[in-house]
Amino acid sequence: MTNLLAGNPVLRRFDPAVLTAFGCIIVLLLIGSLINENFLSPEYLLQQLQVGAFLALISTGMMIVILLGQIDLSVPWIITVGGMMSTAAAGWGDWGATFAIPVGILCGLIFGLINGIGVAYLRVPSMIFTLGINAVAQGFMIVRTGGFAPQDMATESMHEIATGRLVFGIPNPVWVWVAVGAATVFLLRRTVFGRAVYAIGNREVAAYLSGIRTQRVVLAAFAMSGALAAFAGALLAGYSTKAYQGMGDPYLLPSIAAVVLGGTSILGGRGTYLGTVAGVILITLLQSILSVVQIEEAFRQLIYGAVIIGMLLVYGRQRRAV
Repeated sequence: MTNLLAGNPVLRRFDPAVLTAFGCIIVLLLIGSLINENFLSPEYLLQQLQVGAFLALISTGMMIVILLGQIDLSVPWIITVGGMMSTAAAGWGDWGATFAIPVGILCGLIFGLINGIGVAYLRVPSMIFTLGINAVAQGFMIVRTGGFAPQDMATESMHEIATGRLVFGIPNPVWVWVAVGAATVFLLRRTVFGRAVYAIGNREVAAYLSGIRTQRVVLAAFAMSGALAAFAGALLAGYSTKAYQGMGDPYLLPSIAAVVLGGTSILGGRGTYLGTVAGVILITLLQSILSVVQIEEAFRQLIYGAVIIGMLLVYGRQRRAV
């Protein structure tokens, strides 16, 4: 791969990890076509993009946090908070039905801000603090529902955004992904905030000494992660017409795996959104193939865990070499 990049000025512009991820996508598409003759049909691929869009929103927030050299383990129950609070708001009359999704996003934003305060200002390691906030969010939802399955239903607008196809027959969640992705690329590549994120991820002390307000950047990053996770939760509730306990549990490891598979260093400071897009598509196709061949969920979690550990070892060796 290195020799190929050195000899091709076009390919040299791309991260080898990103090219590898897209190569794996092609391989998975070929494998899927051998398993299921409809795997490459436009309708099936659009369905996979629709499902992948929910993971993409979560992975977008996770990527920004990982670029800082941090981690957000509160994602599972912030997703659930977003879904359950948006459906709860739907029962508050016309006002609640109109602002159901913003209410869910606001709740996720609040939890994200709490994460940011704990990590940036209280200096608690993100792995510990966000894991604690995940438990707090879980307790908050259990108290609200009494431990029973919530009976609130998603609004028609939530269902339409999550399942409809308003433009060119492409699922609405894909358009949401495109909009969020474009905003993220602009934020990371064209703004002071984006440059600060990469600087902090490379060396936080140096970034602070250079005048970057590191605490505010970390706070904002965790707030965005919480808001995007809750937004995904609201869309998932619309997709299934209702929210349920633990609806975010299957998304933690896939969201981290999608980010690191796309070439973002899990130690921070390096990565592109194109890589995260490739990682999301790769994970979505892998999940689809494993479902077709009826691989158990436990084995899927083993795969995600192995990917994360493997990439951590690779990036750790690279960091020591530098």
